[in-house]
Amino acid sequence: MTTQSNQAVCEAYASVFSQLSPATIESFRPLVSSDIRFKDPFNDHCGFEKMANVLQDMFRHTQNPGFTVLEQDVCGDHAWLRWRFRADMPVIGAFESEGVSRIVFNADGKVCEHIDYWDSAPLYMQIPLLGRLLKAIRNRMASDH
Repeated sequence: MTTQSNQAVCEAYASVFSQLSPATIESFRPLVSSDIRFKDPFNDHCGFEKMANVLQDMFRHTQNPGFTVLEQDVCGDHAWLRWRFRADMPVIGAFESEGVSRIVFNADGKVCEHIDYWDSAPLYMQIPLLGRLLKAIRNRMASDH
């Protein structure tokens, strides 16, 4: 599979993420392998159905979630997507985070791996009791310089 073809798949994949809703999750199916590995700070699953379940859970447990793809870069058999995520969450309210996803293309030009990299600590810091404990630990570990 050529980089140009991978570029087209990457653009289509990024477009689905940018327009993600419960109704558009199925739009990933023709772009990914049936055994895709999907990993984020909370999940590590193989298979499209499990990936779809993770995304459906996001819509069940948050309000108005959405991704804005800020950059994409195809590098041969893989690509990087830099994105911003926003959602309203129970208990903590509005949440926003930036991260990157590394996607890998198989020989058929389908995405066979999607791994998210983002710092989940700010999410935990907003949880009332846990946040206070984590802030105390962070302050204790901080340099006095």
